[in-house]
Amino acid sequence: MGSHRRLAPSGFDRGARGARGARGARGATLCVLTAAAAALGVLPAGAAPRDDNRAEVDRLYEEAEHATESYNKADERADLLHDEVDKAQDRIARQQDRINTMRDALGSLAGAQYRSGGLDPSLALMFSDDPDEYLDKAAAIDRISARQAGELRKLQGAMRDLAQERAETTGKLAELDKSREAVARHKRTVERKLSKARQLLNSMPDADRAAYDRTSRSGRTPDLTGAVPSSGRAAAAVAAARSAVGRPYIWGANGPSGFDCSGLTQWSYAQAGVGLPRTSQAQAHAGRQVPLSQAQPGDIVTYRDDASHVGMYVGNGQVVHAPYPGAPVRYDPVGMMPVSAVTRP
Repeated sequence: MGSHRRLAPSGFDRGARGARGARGARGATLCVLTAAAAALGVLPAGAAPRDDNRAEVDRLYEEAEHATESYNKADERADLLHDEVDKAQDRIARQQDRINTMRDALGSLAGAQYRSGGLDPSLALMFSDDPDEYLDKAAAIDRISARQAGELRKLQGAMRDLAQERAETTGKLAELDKSREAVARHKRTVERKLSKARQLLNSMPDADRAAYDRTSRSGRTPDLTGAVPSSGRAAAAVAAARSAVGRPYIWGANGPSGFDCSGLTQWSYAQAGVGLPRTSQAQAHAGRQVPLSQAQPGDIVTYRDDASHVGMYVGNGQVVHAPYPGAPVRYDPVGMMPVSAVTRP
């Protein structure tokens, strides 16, 4: 993975000068690593084994990012399918009740027809004591027969609809099972990669290990005086994101006790009544894109070419984001790593 190339400093992102490239964890938006790679540039160039260890940790974090993003996508799909299946099963139950009612009605019509029309019409007319009364009954039977035929057609249509609904639901159930399997598979991959990375970090000398966590201990609150959000909803989202500073990074989580990258931005905007997609890639397209130089508090900033990390711009060249496991939600310069897009929800 290695260090990220810094953006060329400008009047907008002077706060980013000197910031070392960072790797973000890719979780639901993947933020597993943002600041983890930042330490690479400050360590001595002499110790190759240590460099190899750090490179391996970077690789494991990056792979965990990809697996986390896959986990988030599969989990989001599973939730959607689960809701669709629940609604379809409710429709099937209502349709079955409707069919049962229609069958009962048809049975009643058939009984009335049998009771009124048991004899051949010509014989019934011949033996009838009151031909006029018979003709009235015959007209009633015709009406019953026409209604019965209409109800039968409705019943057949309802049964076809029910069969189609059941077939579609069976397909969704099969897809739901696959999504659940994918969720479990990606979860195992993430946990395995993160466990290996943590083991390797724990095997490093204290100075090397501390370098990964250095920025996460800063506790620095930047001066955001004069930062004006783009809207009232953006202001509410910024307030929510800032309130989350200090809470832990938890991959696959979207608050309120812990977050991954996209989980933080999704949760923050949810507090403002705005629904954002679950993944950082989807969030990059959840609104109007604006130039970095025109970013305003509340804008969503995605990083790297694959939009695998995300944070929220809060003004004065700063973002709030959930960096990687072991590092809490914090402020960092917007230019901490290459910006992919700035989106205004």
